[in-house]
Amino acid sequence: MNIKEKIGQKVKSLREEKGISMEYLANISNVDRNYISDIEKGKRNVSIEIIEKIITAFDTDFATFFNDKGFKK
Repeated sequence: MNIKEKIGQKVKSLREEKGISMEYLANISNVDRNYISDIEKGKRNVSIEIIEKIITAFDTDFATFFNDKGFKK
Protein backbone atom coordinates (compact mmCIF):
# COMPACT_ATOMS: atom_id res chain seq x y z
CA MET A 1 0.00 0.00 0.00
CA ASN A 2 1.41 3.40 -0.96
CA ILE A 3 1.24 6.59 1.12
CA LYS A 4 -1.72 7.99 -0.85
CA GLU A 5 -3.71 4.85 -0.08
CA LYS A 6 -2.68 4.92 3.59
CA ILE A 7 -3.79 8.53 3.99
CA GLY A 8 -7.03 7.80 2.16
CA GLN A 9 -7.72 4.80 4.35
CA LYS A 10 -7.07 6.85 7.48
CA VAL A 11 -9.37 9.69 6.35
CA LYS A 12 -12.15 7.25 5.52
CA SER A 13 -11.68 5.37 8.78
CA LEU A 14 -11.84 8.57 10.88
CA ARG A 15 -14.84 9.84 8.92
CA GLU A 16 -16.74 6.59 9.44
CA GLU A 17 -15.69 6.45 13.13
CA LYS A 18 -17.22 9.90 13.64
CA GLY A 19 -20.33 8.89 11.69
CA ILE A 20 -20.14 11.75 9.22
CA SER A 21 -20.76 11.79 5.50
CA MET A 22 -18.27 12.82 2.86
CA GLU A 23 -20.50 15.81 2.14
CA TYR A 24 -20.38 16.94 5.77
CA LEU A 25 -16.61 16.47 5.94
CA ALA A 26 -16.30 18.53 2.76
CA ASN A 27 -18.35 21.32 4.35
CA ILE A 28 -16.51 21.46 7.65
CA SER A 29 -13.05 21.15 6.08
CA ASN A 30 -13.72 23.45 3.13
CA VAL A 31 -12.45 20.77 0.73
CA ASP A 32 -14.47 19.70 -2.31
CA ARG A 33 -16.44 16.47 -1.79
CA ASN A 34 -15.08 14.94 -5.00
CA TYR A 35 -11.56 15.70 -3.83
CA ILE A 36 -12.24 13.95 -0.51
CA SER A 37 -13.64 10.98 -2.42
CA ASP A 38 -10.45 10.79 -4.47
CA ILE A 39 -8.34 11.07 -1.30
CA GLU A 40 -10.21 8.18 0.29
CA LYS A 41 -9.67 6.09 -2.85
CA GLY A 42 -5.93 6.83 -2.77
CA LYS A 43 -6.08 8.69 -6.09
CA ARG A 44 -4.78 12.09 -4.91
CA ASN A 45 -1.40 13.43 -3.96
CA VAL A 46 -2.66 15.42 -1.02
CA SER A 47 -0.95 18.66 -0.06
CA ILE A 48 -0.05 19.32 3.53
CA GLU A 49 -2.54 22.22 3.52
CA ILE A 50 -5.41 19.90 2.57
CA ILE A 51 -4.34 17.34 5.17
CA GLU A 52 -4.31 20.14 7.75
CA LYS A 53 -7.86 21.18 6.81
CA ILE A 54 -9.11 17.61 7.14
CA ILE A 55 -7.25 16.97 10.39
CA THR A 56 -8.63 20.20 11.84
CA ALA A 57 -12.15 19.21 10.78
CA PHE A 58 -11.67 15.93 12.67
CA ASP A 59 -10.60 17.98 15.71
CA THR A 60 -7.27 16.21 15.96
CA ASP A 61 -3.62 16.99 15.18
CA PHE A 62 -0.87 15.73 12.89
CA ALA A 63 0.80 13.63 15.59
CA THR A 64 -2.43 11.80 16.38
CA PHE A 65 -3.38 11.39 12.72
CA PHE A 66 -0.02 9.91 11.73
CA ASN A 67 0.59 7.98 14.97
CA ASP A 68 -0.82 4.78 13.58
CA LYS A 69 0.84 1.47 12.79
CA GLY A 70 -0.48 1.82 9.22
CA PHE A 71 2.01 4.64 8.63
CA LYS A 72 5.01 2.84 10.12
CA LYS A 73 7.22 0.54 8.08
